[in-house]
Amino acid sequence: MAGTAVVNFHVNAEDILGRLEAVEGQIEEAGFDKLLHHLVKLRASQINQCAFCVKMHIDEARKDGESQDRIDRVVVWRHVRDFTPAEKAALAWTEALTQPDPKADLSPLRRELKEHFTDREISTLTAIVAMINLWNRIQVSHH
Repeated sequence: MAGTAVVNFHVNAEDILGRLEAVEGQIEEAGFDKLLHHLVKLRASQINQCAFCVKMHIDEARKDGESQDRIDRVVVWRHVRDFTPAEKAALAWTEALTQPDPKADLSPLRRELKEHFTDREISTLTAIVAMINLWNRIQVSHH
């Protein structure tokens, strides 16, 4: 059927892509914990059902030394002991920003984050979550 072919974002929005990649570079330079960065991207990608991104973030996490056990259990992070309180706070924040509930009060999550992270780290985490959600949506548009 004419007009239903996938639109190649990478070809048709090359200038935008370059700017998004520059933002990713800025986030990397912020120095957020690399393994937690991977777990956050993986969890958001799972929620967003971005198979390409899930595979990519699993591969990157493994390459940087994340254990396969933790990778396997990030989907059930609330129910296992594999993750620290700081990691759980970051994953809860990731889920809240990835699947926003208009009735949710984020104050308890922010309070939990502030027990483990500086305001700068929380801001970086928020940027990580925002960017992976953007990338997921671009990739999912190709499904």
